[in-house]
Amino acid sequence: MQQWSAKQWKDRGKFVQLGRHRIFVIDEGKGEETIIISHGYPSCSFDYWKVLGPLSEKYRVIVHDHLGFGFSDKPRNYSYTLIEQAQQAMSLWEYLGVSRAHLIGHDYGTSVVCEIVYQWNQGNRPIEFDSVTVGNGSMLIQMANLLLSQKLLMHPIAGRVLSALGNRPYVHHNFKKLWGDKSRYDRREVDVLYDIGFGKEARRVLPKITQYIQQRYEHWDRWLSNGLYETGLPVNIYWGDKDPIAVVDMAYELQKQISNSRLSVLDGVGHYPMLEAPERWRYAIETMLAAPGRQ
Repeated sequence: MQQWSAKQWKDRGKFVQLGRHRIFVIDEGKGEETIIISHGYPSCSFDYWKVLGPLSEKYRVIVHDHLGFGFSDKPRNYSYTLIEQAQQAMSLWEYLGVSRAHLIGHDYGTSVVCEIVYQWNQGNRPIEFDSVTVGNGSMLIQMANLLLSQKLLMHPIAGRVLSALGNRPYVHHNFKKLWGDKSRYDRREVDVLYDIGFGKEARRVLPKITQYIQQRYEHWDRWLSNGLYETGLPVNIYWGDKDPIAVVDMAYELQKQISNSRLSVLDGVGHYPMLEAPERWRYAIETMLAAPGRQ
């Protein structure tokens, strides 16, 4: 499998100007069905480097860097709320001509997805969704085992200090904790993630972005009770069961609460299934997307 560099990944995509900000996006494949992906924190679209090519043989696949992440702009005077990230994503997909798609979210991106589903439930439907898929995201924030670094980044002073000190060894130290099978941890790919998304400007806005954790408490009813739990859309759930933060009990609770759901648990896999076990992740996703709608 080809090992990408930051420059090669940048050359693979393009920039779209949305208002005052540039968004980096990769848009590949010519399948009749479209997959749109909302990535996690604190990484970027590169999370999908191992699965994008195989998926795009069957689907049109769109994955972008949320504002403040990856190659997208990182404005200092911006709130970085998940609601705004959802609005940005919807505007981007409309710009790219998407009218119907499967929606997938991971980690941070699951809450972006929940906001989109909430708006869809309320009748705001510029895009029709064939399914919604979420995985390894602490939407049930009360059940999460947050890292110390996540807690510190939320603090107005400690967050600025920690983000400024977030060098490459520190990022490796924290990322490796998230793999279920540590032998599958590839320093080279995390080096690329670091090169893409952990520069000076990114670290400067990271404490503000990390406030998304508090938003999960504040908007729990909006995103779950009135969002994912109540939607009529088919909901797929995938989960690496060795995730130390978004523990697998969250997946079982989501399946219990969402009547129109299907669950696929990846045994022995951690927080980043698409990096740690890409073939298993892709098989789970494609199997669930091919299943008939559950009503």
